[in-house]
Amino acid sequence: MLFHLRLLLIATGFIFLLAAAFPALADTESALLKRRAQEELTADNPFVITPHKTNYLLPYTYNSHPNTGPYSVGTEDIDNVEIKFQFSFKLPLIKDIFHNNGTLFFAYTNLSFWQAYNKDISSPFRETNHEPELFLNVENDWKILGMTNRTNGFGIVHQSNGQSGTLSRSWNRVYGLFLLDRGNLVLAFKPWYRIPEDEKSSPTDPAGDDNPDIHKFLGYGEIYAFYKWERQTLGLMVRNNLRSHDNKGAVQVDWTFPISRRLKGYVQYFNGYGESLIDYNSSVNRIGLGVLLTDWL
Repeated sequence: MLFHLRLLLIATGFIFLLAAAFPALADTESALLKRRAQEELTADNPFVITPHKTNYLLPYTYNSHPNTGPYSVGTEDIDNVEIKFQFSFKLPLIKDIFHNNGTLFFAYTNLSFWQAYNKDISSPFRETNHEPELFLNVENDWKILGMTNRTNGFGIVHQSNGQSGTLSRSWNRVYGLFLLDRGNLVLAFKPWYRIPEDEKSSPTDPAGDDNPDIHKFLGYGEIYAFYKWERQTLGLMVRNNLRSHDNKGAVQVDWTFPISRRLKGYVQYFNGYGESLIDYNSSVNRIGLGVLLTDWL
């Protein structure tokens, strides 16, 4: 959809204009550095798990177009309403690789979609994605277009839904991650390259590529933007396959707000392809409400 390509260009331009147009942002202490300092305070505590991506529970999500294609059940058997949750952590393996800089991390993210309210089919977990990764982060302080390049990362990641047969989905990637910030505004670029796999000899072959056309739907990277306003956070994720013909992409909008000292309320909207691996080639339109345990900022 050309909509996602236009949104990608508009969002990127808007974020840079915002950083350049409001000098007050430069006078605000970096929200990204605050987050990093909080992580370092607990990094050596064996009773604390360090978050990687966001950790959240959305007890209510509504998907206007459930993807029933991969399943043996009928269209009417997949509920529009389901629970969505994510658990994500990281662990530093080696610190100070390059003279007091550079940390090698292991991380794991679990993203699940649960048909908890669907008693007709025994409330199954419709989809669970497992995402272990190994990555190296290097701190930086380059100035780019009025922003500061705080961190550059490089990693390798495997993502799979742990299924077999026709429901199996997986891919392996190497990626770069480049973080820039200005006060409470954070911008992240995450380009990736898919590691090629052998073709299947037949659709039922357990070996080989389960989803050879996944790059046509998820493209070659993502752009993130986050803005922290007092205790609220606004987030935007955009990706696109950058094809003029058969253009496809996705956008996710996040809003988090405090409801207690420990928890935040969370509103998440997703539109496009690749919300989960089983839905990589099916467009999803979902709104979710719930609570967030750990935020980006």
